[in-house]
Amino acid sequence: MTGFDPVIFDLDGTVVDTVELIRESFRHASRVVLGAQLPDDVLMAGVGRPLMTQMEALDADRAQELYDTYREHNHRVHDELIASFEGMEAALGRLRAAQRRLAIVTSKSAQTTDMAFRAVGLRDYFQTVVTATDTDAHKPSPEPILLALERLGATAQRAVYVGDAPVDVTAGRAAGVATIAVTWGAFAVAALAAAGPGFVVATPAALADLCLHGPDAPANEGSGRGDGGVRRGGDPTVGGPTSGGAAGDDPTAAEDTGRQGSGP
Repeated sequence: MTGFDPVIFDLDGTVVDTVELIRESFRHASRVVLGAQLPDDVLMAGVGRPLMTQMEALDADRAQELYDTYREHNHRVHDELIASFEGMEAALGRLRAAQRRLAIVTSKSAQTTDMAFRAVGLRDYFQTVVTATDTDAHKPSPEPILLALERLGATAQRAVYVGDAPVDVTAGRAAGVATIAVTWGAFAVAALAAAGPGFVVATPAALADLCLHGPDAPANEGSGRGDGGVRRGGDPTVGGPTSGGAAGDDPTAAEDTGRQGSGP
């Protein structure tokens, strides 16, 4: 088998488009609780980590109030602002048709994960879903990814973690799996590249090509790879060289390379 198996995904900003939902919820909470409109780069800096951790970084003394205000607004506008990424369902369908094992590892709670899947579907593509409710430690700890591997009966050797945040890359490297950063989520390409992913991917179709065939196989028509759909993480055209050496440059070497990554 070429490519990667299993393929483990982050949820927000990777499988489902919650970027605007998250941004607007942060803006609302900061205005109401702090009386200030903080810059978006400050508000979104911790995306990928549990929500309370993000609120503590904004204001440790008012973290609970920020958390409660965010959640109330987020739940109220959730179905209005959440969306599907174009091409994602087709990519998931190709992976499942090729007998790839698929999983979700997210820092969302079980409740909000269920809300997302009810709004956009896609739950049936995944054999297991690991949420913040399932583990004591969360990304950038490798614990959630390791739990997904355990549930799938898989090892890290040919596994890959796919996400849109630097914390996703850090968690994947710490778990000893290959890493793919996607550019359609919440973070700029330069920030993703600096985290040291094995690959940076621009479209869901290109992601499917990479997971099915590895980095050197010809792309399917419409994948976007000829337009920068897939680049190795160290390619300077994606925002500069990555730091620390990227796990996943060779799928067969992902376990040994990633094992050098540090934990949280």
